[in-house]
Amino acid sequence: MATRQVSVGDDPQSGGVKLGAEVLASGGIVVYPTDTLYGLGVDPTRKAAVDRLCRLKQRPIGAGLPLIAANLTQVEFCLGVVPPLGRRLCERFWPGPLTLVFTPRRYLVTGVCAVDGSVAVRVPRCAVACRLAELGGQPITATSANLAGEAPATTAMAVASQLALKVDLVLEAEGPLSGAASTIVDVRGVHPVLIRKGAVAWDRVLQSLE
Repeated sequence: MATRQVSVGDDPQSGGVKLGAEVLASGGIVVYPTDTLYGLGVDPTRKAAVDRLCRLKQRPIGAGLPLIAANLTQVEFCLGVVPPLGRRLCERFWPGPLTLVFTPRRYLVTGVCAVDGSVAVRVPRCAVACRLAELGGQPITATSANLAGEAPATTAMAVASQLALKVDLVLEAEGPLSGAASTIVDVRGVHPVLIRKGAVAWDRVLQSLE
């Protein structure tokens, strides 16, 4: 079956976003825009969907799958309380391109957490992505929409060239996305640990904690 592609622009009330939520609920894979790159979304509570996504990305199970959520309330309801250090950062940078790594207090399907039991999550500054998570009632996966070894997609055309027939639905934004990946920070300890440089400068993260 051919991959469906629906233009949603930046309208979270678009019928395409509702369709995306329905595809996720049925165990499908949805490509959707965020404030940085296109993401590959599945329902992280469905093992078959998570396994399919890991095969598509050629991603080792222990690598984990990053998540996006509608808001902090959803993060804490579905994953558990964010550590105090993480809460200070999310209050400063969410919604936005800062991903926090912490240990969830809720069970997650194998493949979502990293081998050390941690999970990576953020609330993006993208109404469409947040609405998808809101409609699903839980965070959704947000690994970049590209095949292993290929560049992350910033346009729907790039998504189609790599993932045609491999995903169930592509939600198309208006124009290219920023292309800057989120900054990833581990907040499990007393001090933040930079895991990946990204859209939020590390200096800004440190300054926000002074």
